[in-house]
Amino acid sequence: MSYLDELNSSQREAVEAIHGPTMVIAGAGSGKTRVLTYRIAFMLEQGIDPFNIMSLTFTNKAAKEMSERIGKIVGTTDGKNITMGTFHSVFSRILRYNADRIGYPSNFTIYDTQDSKSLLKDIVKELNLDDKVYKPGLVLGRISSAKNNLISPDAYVANEEIMNEDKQARRPEIARIYKTYATRCFKAGAMDFDDLLYQTNVLLRDFPDVLHYYQQKFKYILVDEYQDTNYAQYLIVKKLAAIYENICVVGDDAQSIYSFRGANIQNILNFRKDYPDFILFKLEQNYRSTKHIVEAANSVIAKNQDQIKKSVWTDNSEGSKLAVVRTLTDNEEGKVITNKIFDLKQGTASSYNDFAILYRTNKQSRSFEEALRKINIPYKIYGGLSFYQRKEIKDLLAYFRLTTNQRDEEALKRVINYPRRGIGKTSIENIIIASNQYGVSMWDVIANFNQYPVALNTGTKTKLYEFVTMIQSFTAQLSKINAYDLAQTIAKSSGILKELYSEKEKGPEEVERYQNIEELLGGIKEFTINQGEDDDKSLAEFMIDVALLTDADADKGDEKNHVTLMTIHSSKGLEFPHVYLVGLEENLFPSQMALNSRSELEEERRLFYVAVTRAKDTCTLSYATSRFIWGNLVSSEPSRFIEEIDPKHLNFEAQQRGMGKSLSGRASQFDQPFTGGLNKSVSSPASSFKSLSQLDNSKVKTGATLDLKVGYNVLHDRFGKGKVTKLEGQDADKKATIFFPHHGSKTVLLRFANLTIVDVD
Repeated sequence: MSYLDELNSSQREAVEAIHGPTMVIAGAGSGKTRVLTYRIAFMLEQGIDPFNIMSLTFTNKAAKEMSERIGKIVGTTDGKNITMGTFHSVFSRILRYNADRIGYPSNFTIYDTQDSKSLLKDIVKELNLDDKVYKPGLVLGRISSAKNNLISPDAYVANEEIMNEDKQARRPEIARIYKTYATRCFKAGAMDFDDLLYQTNVLLRDFPDVLHYYQQKFKYILVDEYQDTNYAQYLIVKKLAAIYENICVVGDDAQSIYSFRGANIQNILNFRKDYPDFILFKLEQNYRSTKHIVEAANSVIAKNQDQIKKSVWTDNSEGSKLAVVRTLTDNEEGKVITNKIFDLKQGTASSYNDFAILYRTNKQSRSFEEALRKINIPYKIYGGLSFYQRKEIKDLLAYFRLTTNQRDEEALKRVINYPRRGIGKTSIENIIIASNQYGVSMWDVIANFNQYPVALNTGTKTKLYEFVTMIQSFTAQLSKINAYDLAQTIAKSSGILKELYSEKEKGPEEVERYQNIEELLGGIKEFTINQGEDDDKSLAEFMIDVALLTDADADKGDEKNHVTLMTIHSSKGLEFPHVYLVGLEENLFPSQMALNSRSELEEERRLFYVAVTRAKDTCTLSYATSRFIWGNLVSSEPSRFIEEIDPKHLNFEAQQRGMGKSLSGRASQFDQPFTGGLNKSVSSPASSFKSLSQLDNSKVKTGATLDLKVGYNVLHDRFGKGKVTKLEGQDADKKATIFFPHHGSKTVLLRFANLTIVDVD
């Protein structure tokens, strides 16, 4: 049987149309890679010289996979003669061959991101600029954006709009930094990643003979993920294909989600304008997902105006409807989703690596990491660090550790000069030498200079005295105020909040660090609220919990058997049997920062489409009705994207609750979650999504407004089952005293207690 017989009719037509401009719109799960691979194999079978073919991908993995598949069909020799690889790898080879034309050595160095940041840091220092204003990551992002739009240093200065943007952002010297950076790179015979595209455009623009050579060499051009190309990539491809126009672009405008990296969806939408005689093929059969998943995703993406219309369908089974889970808080969301994963794995033949939790921002991983660890479910964070391994979190936790234990030398070394207070590396080394010499801790040395002399100047001793006094003031409050109040005091007084806040408007990485601190403080606030009236609410108690969550190896688990946690952006191109799309709330997803224009909202909708179509068998959508933001419990509204799904594909579940897992992390994974009818699904009326908030379960009631009376048996998500012995207060201040057999009497504030009435005596 021919390999072509493996294709459906649409795929085969796209494979066999090898001449002229061709666009293949490939819906999610429609076999895009197979079409690209077989198209190249077919071209070779038709006698096209492999040396005349260039295939561009966005990842080395994709290029390698395609090359191996082609080799199996037509033989390894022809396959190896094709120019195939990522944009950067292919054009770096072209640049090395022609480097002398643009004044570079053929063995030019390629700077990675760290190299570039290091050079920019030096330049900022040499120009006597404020390194807190001109942070390397921020400046590099600005320069990268300029290069991807083919804006030279001189053109940057001449562009009034760009210069005004920098002035308004109080960074008027970026143009000077850019020019100096470009000069230094050229002098060093080095290019950064963006230069590989920028300089290729320069080469093809300034040397017509070079352009003509490659136009004749690459008579057939294929581009994967065309919707993700930026202006520089678009222009290179357009120039190279100008003579023969044997160009095939493959992609899906509905999965264009990288505008923040410079990707321009107009490249794929305007393909028909660039090549009026193009042929369009649509791969609309989804081989991955169930009917409910495919049609749910279709009903949402149909709301976008800027798109190439297609109708994705599947012959797969109908499958189950998308579950919609509503929880009271983000911490409960973590517990509920974790228990759902545990239950589904136990009830099926699934492995943990069949499950993925997808979220909009990295900070959301915290509640899920904590919940997974507490019942010993292995997981792995992809495309980012575990929440508790992120620098800003480790920095603040180091202050907490030092507050509770001044002998913690790792914590002391981490924060003794962060934020910077002028205590240099040599001074720290001298303190360590003194502590070893006298056989005492570093803290003993810096807190008692008279007793333990050390070689430090007067200025440094003064700064250390201020540091010691600050930590001692924190320690003095350990038993006086709760964990959240002290944590907030430390975050402010240490200077960490000020340090990160100054970065807040300076780029996505800086904003994320600030948000992570917000998330940590929100978690501490919820910890203090969930503790009973008689429980220890101190920062020291919270740190005991954290210690059980921050084992450096805790998120590694079994490499072949773990739940996957990642942002939706990182999930593109992947698939999982069971997907949990979490945090579906307005201003979180869609992001508040993406509501300024229709184009931004449409990209958020495409991101939602990508998330849903990662699922093969089941897809669960969850949201919390409240989240802690800087210590305040803020109400949340469900995402508009849930409402945009045709209700016939949704299954609204009664409000979910955390399943009694202890914050201490000592719960066994064999503790079966209490269901009490809460897992029973309730179909949504087609009339309105808002009906979810009106769900009534006559046997199970939760929340601050439940009709609670003395003698009722209730379930608390931490203390388990107990009996109400006393009620006092009114409305938002209403309290209940409850006797729990294993924990004694606890007084709880009803609006935060998350109680469930399980039966009435």
